[in-house]
Amino acid sequence: MRELLPRFDNGRAYVAEALGTFLLVFAGPGAVVIDEVSGGGVGSLGIGLSFGLAVMAAVFATGHISGAHINPAVTIAFALVGRFPRAQLLPYIVAQLAGAAGAALVLRWLFGRVAGLGSTVPGDTAVQALGLELVITTFLMFVIMAVATDARAVRGTAAIAIGGYVGLAATFSGPIAGASMNPARSFGPALLSGTWTEHWVYWVGPIAGAILGALLYQLVRAASPPGAGDESHNEG
Repeated sequence: MRELLPRFDNGRAYVAEALGTFLLVFAGPGAVVIDEVSGGGVGSLGIGLSFGLAVMAAVFATGHISGAHINPAVTIAFALVGRFPRAQLLPYIVAQLAGAAGAALVLRWLFGRVAGLGSTVPGDTAVQALGLELVITTFLMFVIMAVATDARAVRGTAAIAIGGYVGLAATFSGPIAGASMNPARSFGPALLSGTWTEHWVYWVGPIAGAILGALLYQLVRAASPPGAGDESHNEG
C-alpha cells in the first residue's frame, strides 16, 4: 500500500477524512470569501494556491491515517477499481461531507454568506462546466492513481504531486466553473449558503472524471514498463 491506501483504524480514519476535508474547504472556499471581504486581496492565483496547498497539507497530515481522499469522487473511484474496501465507502463519504459542512459553517459564522461561501456555480452553461469538471478530475485521479497505487512511482511525492495538480487546475479553470473536482468541496458551501445553482454538475462531473481517470491509469499500468527486464534502463 502507498500513502493514500493505508491500513487504517476505522474510527480514526473517518475523523481524519473529516478533518482533512474541513481543512480543504476552510482554506479553499475560504480564500474566495476572504478575497471578497478584502476587496481582491487574495486574487485568483492566491485562491488557486490556497486549494493546492490545503490539499498538500492534508495529504501530508492524514495520508498515513486515512489515505487523505478528502473527496467522495476519489473514494468512489478507488472502490470501483478494487483499491478501497467498499464497506468503507459510505462512512468515508459521510465523513467528507460532514467535514466540508463544518468548514462552511465556520466560514458563515465568521463572514456571513459572503461570496456564497465560495460555492461553485457555472460561469456560463452547465454543459461547459460539466465538461471542464470531467476533464480536470480525470487528470486529478490519474495523478492520484500514479502516486498512490504504483510501486514504480517515486515514494513520498503524493502530497506534492496531488497538491500541485489541484493548484494548477484551480488556478486556470477556477474562474470558469469553480474547479471543484470534489463533490464535498461543493456541497459544504452550497448547504450553508443555499447556493444550489446547477449543483448536480459538481457531483456528476467529478465522479465520472475520477472513475475515468482511475480506469485510464489501470489501462496504462497494465502495459509492461519501458525496458522491463532490461537492467540497463534502471541506471542513472
